[in-house]
Amino acid sequence: MRFGLVHRIMTDALAALGLLALVTSGELDRWIAGGVLLGLCLALLVPESWHDRPFLRRVGVVGPLGLLGLQIGRLASGAELLPVAVEFAAGLQVVRLATRRGAAHDQQVIVLALMHLIAGTVLGGGLAYGLCFVGFLIVAPGALVLSHLRREVEGNYRQGARDRTGLPVDVPRILRSRRVIGRSFLLFTCSLSVPIFVFTAALFVLFPRVGLSFLLLNHVRPERMVGFSDRVDLGGVGKLRTDPTVVLRVSIPDLPPEPPPRLALYLKGTAFDRYDGRTWSRSRPFDRARAERRGKSVRLQRFPDPVRDRKLIVDLEPIEPRVVFLPADAVALTLVAPTNALLGQVPELELGAEGSLYYHTPDERGLRYEVSLAGPDDALRGELELPDRNRYLGLPPNLPARVRELGKLWTAGVQDPLTQARLVETRLRKDYRYDLESPSGASENPLDHFLFVSKRGHCEFYSTAMAVILRSINVPTRNVTGFIGGTYNRFAGTYAVRQGDAHSWVEAYVDGLGWTRFDPTPPASSAPRSEIHGLFATVRDIVEAMSQRWDHHVVGYDLKQQLGLARTMREHYRALFPEGGVVRRTFDQPRHVLLVLAVAGGVIAAVVVFRRRRRPRGPELQPSERELVARRITELYRSLDQVMTLRGAARPTGTPPYTHARALVALGHPIAAEVMALTEQYQSVRFGGAPLSEEARKEFQERVRALQRAPETAKAA
Repeated sequence: MRFGLVHRIMTDALAALGLLALVTSGELDRWIAGGVLLGLCLALLVPESWHDRPFLRRVGVVGPLGLLGLQIGRLASGAELLPVAVEFAAGLQVVRLATRRGAAHDQQVIVLALMHLIAGTVLGGGLAYGLCFVGFLIVAPGALVLSHLRREVEGNYRQGARDRTGLPVDVPRILRSRRVIGRSFLLFTCSLSVPIFVFTAALFVLFPRVGLSFLLLNHVRPERMVGFSDRVDLGGVGKLRTDPTVVLRVSIPDLPPEPPPRLALYLKGTAFDRYDGRTWSRSRPFDRARAERRGKSVRLQRFPDPVRDRKLIVDLEPIEPRVVFLPADAVALTLVAPTNALLGQVPELELGAEGSLYYHTPDERGLRYEVSLAGPDDALRGELELPDRNRYLGLPPNLPARVRELGKLWTAGVQDPLTQARLVETRLRKDYRYDLESPSGASENPLDHFLFVSKRGHCEFYSTAMAVILRSINVPTRNVTGFIGGTYNRFAGTYAVRQGDAHSWVEAYVDGLGWTRFDPTPPASSAPRSEIHGLFATVRDIVEAMSQRWDHHVVGYDLKQQLGLARTMREHYRALFPEGGVVRRTFDQPRHVLLVLAVAGGVIAAVVVFRRRRRPRGPELQPSERELVARRITELYRSLDQVMTLRGAARPTGTPPYTHARALVALGHPIAAEVMALTEQYQSVRFGGAPLSEEARKEFQERVRALQRAPETAKAA
């Protein structure tokens, strides 16, 4: 393996890992992140022979200054400091990779890569960062050692230093050499990452986790979920079923041995009571009140009962708006907040209109909470007062008469609101077709077009149709948006709910039952659509399970987990060494521990002294045969060097022997042919491993003497 090539590969790997740690933090805009990755690829493809070209030298000087001026301009225009600084750091690395020259610039690349990794720790810290960190840890020891070696070699070359044989250091040959490093060297340097990783992991596990949240400057850029704004335009929602991004994960205790691959959870986010013919909105959007709390428990209908309540545990990713998703039968909620959070960082919850729940966290992270579900003794019906009933019966003034007539037609002869709702639900499921590309969204009256013309649409059309039809026959309704359910991840043991599982359904108020859920969308179309079989699904589940465990056990590692780990280790210790045993009696007393350590130290010292005294004192090591041959051929070439100086063909300091011989041949020097022949013999013995017999050595000496005795006409003109 060539020294220079391996050094460049390892340096490039460090730079790439540092930039990936920065890009995956989420602080970079998607287009800028793509540009950085493209620039990284182009910079790595620049041949090393191009780095001395004047154009790249100018880029190396002007590029960082141009980047700095651009980012200062962005700051002046109102851009945030953190993204601007991250973009500048990434761009600076790309410029340096494309314009580097020599080991000094390579060390700058390594320093920048380390800074990027540190920035990724603060800004991101997800699974992608973890993989970059492990890769960085493996490559860094070898890259640092090789960078130091190369800088030493290049420094000696610039100073005109000579090796131990007296010849100038031949840097290009060293960089091309395959003998400087080998597999054992790479294996050893990379294995240095093992003790470093163990030491780092020990610090991470043992370092106190009390009051450290102010150091967690990293925040996650919230994603805006389709359909969870304060207004929903019918036909303007877009494709709800195509985004695979995980929004939340639901853990259900006491699952059967074979959990269902898909589960309809109907996690409610927001609800709307006013429809104007095209848009759903809330008539009281700003009605919010702080939720009643008792510690980390929040009262929805009552406070949780740890003994009898069935529970769900939900991990909610950061979204905007910050809506808490709950099943319809939720009666209480318990926050699962990190135990190392400061007082100002405890999430706050607010109850909003239509039963919505909102959360606020200063660090813009998501939310982990435990939901208590209603039992047989919980009555959730409530009474709907007349003003509220009128709100839920409101119809747009431009509602076509045939929509009203359709409701009467479908429920003819039926007066029971529950039966009426089921009839409308059945007709919509049976007579209409699910279609993400419904043409009704572009119509002046989308609902009328859906019901009587296209008869196809997505869930928003179905839920709007049912809500309006039921209102036209005097049944109070509201339109609900949330997530239908999730797909089971067998590696994580949770149900993953994705953005593509966003859904819309209807809640109708039935006297004696309260708000009752109806879903007029065909079941096959409303169910979660994530793949559950095949290689892609398996790989996806593995990655998501790893990401979840990383977030929980590494990013979310807190005092509670730390104390739990300590208790577990103590229990294992007590189980392995029972009370009353010899080990427990020994180590329970501090003086016994000190005595054992002293005895162990004495034994180790005695073994070391004994082995040193028994080591045979032989004669001093003699130089190996290969070293003797190298010395002899070097002395022979030094005599040739002196003769060339006498003949007016002195070799400049720092010029390799073979390069000098080729230059003499190109100039047509009278002694060039003989110098080339002797130089080739020197090269083959010194670097090629050819033998040097006594006859060959004497012949070399005679040819040098003959060259010295050549007539004066052989001198250079």
